[in-house]
Amino acid sequence: MAASFTHLDEEGRVRMVDITSKEPTVREARAEGAIRMSPELLDMVVCGKVPKGNVFETARIAGIMAAKKTADLIPLCHPLQLTAVSLDFTVDRKLPGVHITAIVRTTDRTGVEMEALTAVSVAALTVYDMCKALDKTMTIDQIRLVYKSGGKSGVFVRDGNLVLNSDEGETNLQR
Repeated sequence: MAASFTHLDEEGRVRMVDITSKEPTVREARAEGAIRMSPELLDMVVCGKVPKGNVFETARIAGIMAAKKTADLIPLCHPLQLTAVSLDFTVDRKLPGVHITAIVRTTDRTGVEMEALTAVSVAALTVYDMCKALDKTMTIDQIRLVYKSGGKSGVFVRDGNLVLNSDEGETNLQR
């Protein structure tokens, strides 16, 4: 896999990649992460007993807003017109904590991976903010891209340690 530094010009100066000549395509990205917390706090979150209010719905709104503001936060990201942003929260008592998944879609000239990752990150930070008075030991981790489609590079799927990257009809398994 050859990597090129598309955010650098010939003199090594930082630049925003020129996507003018790229055709818009339907693009989707999914990211996930987790926030670990004490079992007692997890019970409070699930039962709606956190004093600051509904943790999941507040984090969902924050994640959606963050996805829409990604270009304002990450210096070289292009502003995109997002067509869909969704966040889901799955309680995991074995963790103990919550798994967060974001799905972002657009029809544009560049992908939405950063928007999905930003949505998960800010949703997790919002959970932390709403619960920090009750448990300062919470840990945010496992934030990663799990799926991406659209554009020239094709489909990327993360399945544990196995990565499927489909480039122009070819399927390559990478570790």
